[in-house]
Amino acid sequence: VQFVESGGGLVEPGGSLRLSCATSGFNLGDYGIGWFRQAPGKEREGVSCIDSDGNTYYTDSVQGRFTISKDNAKNTLYLQMNSLKPEDTAVYYCATRTKKYGRATLIIGAEIFEYDYWGQGTQVTVST
Repeated sequence: VQFVESGGGLVEPGGSLRLSCATSGFNLGDYGIGWFRQAPGKEREGVSCIDSDGNTYYTDSVQGRFTISKDNAKNTLYLQMNSLKPEDTAVYYCATRTKKYGRATLIIGAEIFEYDYWGQGTQVTVST
């Protein structure tokens, strides 16, 4: 299972970024896949996930600003982030599992997102 995240960077408040997560070693559509983030000194926070049926979930703080999507043919997960705020600054990771149940969990909206694997992360900094 491998992930290669990209698309992070420095952006001013109100700006946009599109994160990508190229995956290999598993079928993207088999189980849920999503994004979490972690800022220095803070706990890991679930951001968004998409389940095997294509249903999407978002944490309240990003609802209406972020959009998760995936391309199963390209084995790639995306996160379009608009109207970025300084509090969105963090390292963003894509994560998934390859079995029915994952060992780690995050609450993302109404979804309990389970995962076992995650990538190396991509830094997002929102600042003037």
